[in-house]
Parts: sequence; structure tokens; C-alpha cells
Amino acid sequence: MADVLADLQSKGIIKRILYGGAGDLPQFSDGTKLFFHYRTNKCDDEKTLLDDSRKHDKPMELIVGKKFKLEVWETCLVTMRQKEVAEFTVSTVHAASYPLVAKSLRDIFEKGGAHSKAPKHCCGMMAMSEEGVGYPDLNELMKTPQPLTFTLELLKVENPGEYNKESWVMTEDEKLKAIPSLKEEGNSYYKEKNYTVAAEKYGEALGMLEQLVLKEKPGEKEWVVLEDMKTPFLLNFAQCKLLLKDFYPVIEHTTTVLTRDPDNVKALFRRAKAHVGAWNPKEAKTDFQRVMELDETLTSAVHRELKALAEKEHQKDSEDKAKLKNLFS
Repeated sequence: MADVLADLQSKGIIKRILYGGAGDLPQFSDGTKLFFHYRTNKCDDEKTLLDDSRKHDKPMELIVGKKFKLEVWETCLVTMRQKEVAEFTVSTVHAASYPLVAKSLRDIFEKGGAHSKAPKHCCGMMAMSEEGVGYPDLNELMKTPQPLTFTLELLKVENPGEYNKESWVMTEDEKLKAIPSLKEEGNSYYKEKNYTVAAEKYGEALGMLEQLVLKEKPGEKEWVVLEDMKTPFLLNFAQCKLLLKDFYPVIEHTTTVLTRDPDNVKALFRRAKAHVGAWNPKEAKTDFQRVMELDETLTSAVHRELKALAEKEHQKDSEDKAKLKNLFS
């Protein structure tokens, strides 16, 4: 332990153990997930509190080796045992990026509160320094960099393979292998009529595909293959949302399919039904008509939908006339 403390001190970090924790020091190989709480104080006489993660619902998570924006936290955490609580006073150089990291964390915790508005784009750090980050205490740190004290509690350590990786830490191969499994899970939940969870699985797969698509050049073979892979997930997601009567995502996702494949009957039929639900009768009729042109076997089903739509239009007209009558009576 003396060697660890000396190594930290040589880097401008002073560690003081508040609670010794349990077990041996973990290996902390790359890919290890750490769950922890943090408290940040200034090094002034009042030990002014800046942030405390215990005020929020969930602890922080960090993947070792994934270059967390505040590198000093990883440096400190990999010297700790599970359940250990320790205080780390870090030099100005290690604390310099804290205002930007703290801003991001506060914005996330506040779920898009008043401070989440991004500053005008200029030249990165220069713009931040001039305009601030939206929090007076962090603005002060930006203008006057200074040492900080982090009190860290290492709650849990999960080794690689012991947890389901989130898409942002997966390799491209891992994403490609996960996508078919997510489809199977989504299909299983769909059969159980758990449309909410099914949609989440399809959406997760779509997110991975979007990440993979961004790395390819539009129009190239790999890009086309990935774009084609998105279609069944878009359609399945849309069907779940349609059954949940959440019509606008249906219109959005089926339109995405139809942009690449204008004659996709499933997309047209589902978008038509969503237009009915969102009360866009003109658009619904156009899509239903196109469905009949493309697939005659669906004519009877479309006629039923159009009949129901006509009845709704008649009912709405009657209600509107009644309202007008009452307005002028």
C-alpha cells in the first residue's frame, strides 16, 4: 500500500483512506466495470461542496480502459478495494477538466433542465471559458483552476464477462453478434404481447446498427448491407408502437423504411393505420390506396380499414356540427 500511495503522490494525488473496504485489491483489467459514488469539495477553508452523487438515484459507472473524460477518477479507483471509501486530493492539472465533466453530469441528472442548453459553438474550450458552462461555481473553476478533493466510495466491481455490455463499449463484432439475439428477444416478448419491452429490444438493435452505419461511407456495400438490416427492426418497432397506440413513432419509422423502399407494403399499411390514429385521414387514404395497388390480397383488409375510417369521419363531422350549433344557439 505504501508503494501505491507513493506512486499516487508522485502524480500529484494524495490519498487518505476513510474506510478500508473488504477483500483483496481487484485486478482491474481493461473492461472491468466499476460502480461508485463521488463527492467533490474545493480545498478552501470551508471545504465547499460542489457535487455529491448520493443525491441522485443511481451510482456512477466507469469502464476501466475506456478513457473516462475525468481520467483521474480511474487512476484513483483502481487503487481501491470494494466498499472502500477514500479521499483523494488532486493537483490542479488533474482537476482542470472537472468543470466540463461536472456540467455534463449535472445536465444528465437534471434531465434536460434549464442548464442543459449547449453553449454557442466557437473554439471548444475557448468558447466555454468565455461563455461559461451554465453553473456559477463551475464557471469560477474554469476561470480559476485549483486543486480539488474527491471522496470516492467503490461500491461494486464487475469483471469483463460478468455484465451485459452497453453498446457504447462494444466492439463492432460484438454489436453484430448481439443484434440477432436482440431480435430473438424482441420476437419472444412480442409473442407474449409485452409490446413495450419488445420495442425496447428492437430499438436497442437499431441503436447498434446506427452506430455501425456511421462508420461506413454512404452508398458503399457495407453501408447498404447495414441499412437493409435496419428495415425489419424498424417495421417490428413500428408494429409494437402501433399496438401501444403511440402513433407518431410509427409514422416516423415507417417513413424511414419507405424512403429507401417506397413500395414496402408492410410499412405503408402500418403507416396508414398510424395516420388514422393520429387523425391524418387524407394521408391514411393515400397509403391505403397504395397498399391495394401493390398487393391485391390485402384489398378486403384495406376496405375494412377505409370503412371504419369513413365512419369515424362521419362521427367527427356530426360532432363538429353539434358544436357549431351549440355555439350559435
